[in-house]
Amino acid sequence: MKELLRTNDVVLLSFLEARLKGEGIEPFILDMNASIVEGSIGILPRRLMVIDEDFEQAGSIVAAAQRESEQQ
Repeated sequence: MKELLRTNDVVLLSFLEARLKGEGIEPFILDMNASIVEGSIGILPRRLMVIDEDFEQAGSIVAAAQRESEQQ
């Protein structure tokens, strides 16, 4: 498993998760339960992960999605 992104932005994570699933890639978001420990204030980043075989394609999808969101 490889890390694509580490962020505190739950909206971005949700968006990227949907984009990846739409392309047939099953992402995993790690550290979501850490928010319970931190009191849900969002200081601990969550990690967006994919299996090794999907990493290259997923990286391209994430990069394209981030470029699109910057243009808006």
